Amino acid sequence: MSRIGLLAGKGRLPFIWAKAAQQNGHEVYIYRLIKEEKRELEGIADQVRDINVAALDELINTIKADGIKELVMIGKVEKTLLFQGVQLDQRMERLLAGLDVLQDDNIMLAFVAELASEGIKVIDQATYIRELFPEAGLLTSGKPDEQLLSDMKYGFQIAREIGRLDIGQTVVVKNKAVLAVEAIEGTDLAIKRAGQLGGPGAVVAKVSKPQQDWRFDIPTIGETTIRNLIEINARGLVIEAGKTFIIEQESLIKEAERHGIIIMAMEASG
Repeated sequence: MSRIGLLAGKGRLPFIWAKAAQQNGHEVYIYRLIKEEKRELEGIADQVRDINVAALDELINTIKADGIKELVMIGKVEKTLLFQGVQLDQRMERLLAGLDVLQDDNIMLAFVAELASEGIKVIDQATYIRELFPEAGLLTSGKPDEQLLSDMKYGFQIAREIGRLDIGQTVVVKNKAVLAVEAIEGTDLAIKRAGQLGGPGAVVAKVSKPQQDWRFDIPTIGETTIRNLIEINARGLVIEAGKTFIIEQESLIKEAERHGIIIMAMEASG
């Protein structure tokens, strides 16, 4: 049985991925970010270690000592970590100092390259869990009216452009006006801000970047996403078909339908 590593952030994805990897014949060693609550991981993983992602040298040495050659990075990580006085080790400081800008892709590509320099290959997040990607079409039973469909298409287009600029994955629109753009605060807070600014009837769009690297930051929606849409009385959610993870799709869709929220998966045209 081959051994594989999992650098785990928040949410259900690390658990889902670990279980799938084990079903495919792997021992799964999980490196759990400090302060993240993942008790259920301890019940499934072959080994769980708490780590500090800011202590890069210690992280790499721990992974190497465990004999890990392949690693997946999955689960939500708060980008605000870099701006809230977290103590970085010298190796992480050097990595960040070598970047012209601290955009998501720049940071993650440098991190992946640093791991590769030590013989640790970061693999595609979708490995073993591609069934979480939805096909194109309406996912809920309701049918969007002309205004809603127009907002969905518009939001999808704007979200793609925001992704192209490596700013974020999510925008919130209403009547073809942009209410909020996700930046460092993340999707959840962007949705809540849009609700405060624009009131009910908004449409949330979450898509992959045109230049998406499948080793990190694949768009994901789950229970929290739907809860936030319900909270702001949103009308709809549009995601990218085949490129967005949906966690526990059946129950998520039922909850959306119960609150009159329409979910559509669209394909990018270019």
